[in-house]
Amino acid sequence: MSDVAELPDELPAVLRRSAVPAHCGWCGRRLPEGANRGRRRRYCGQSCRQRAYERRAAVQRTGLPEDAVVLSDTEIADLQDKIFQLRCAAEDIVTAAEDGAEIDELRKLAEDIARTAKDLEQIR
Repeated sequence: MSDVAELPDELPAVLRRSAVPAHCGWCGRRLPEGANRGRRRRYCGQSCRQRAYERRAAVQRTGLPEDAVVLSDTEIADLQDKIFQLRCAAEDIVTAAEDGAEIDELRKLAEDIARTAKDLEQIR
């Protein structure tokens, strides 16, 4: 009987939405804050929903695993370029720190790394 009495206190915590921002399942853009009712949005718009459906259908036809990632030659080259930029930016910070750089210079270099990493997050 005590379990039944605790249920109403636990229920709001279960139904409460997470404070973590949601991102589109296709393009990765941040989804707008929505109402607290109904199903959570997975895509930012109809075009992203359609691209995701097309990908799922193509994966089923080819027999690739569900979590397979297929990139074109151009996308691979772009990814490699961004990873190279990230590595160079990290090496710049190491070199600047060894040379006794000022905190403002180190902050600017760290901002460059953050910007490059953010670009890498947008890969879809």
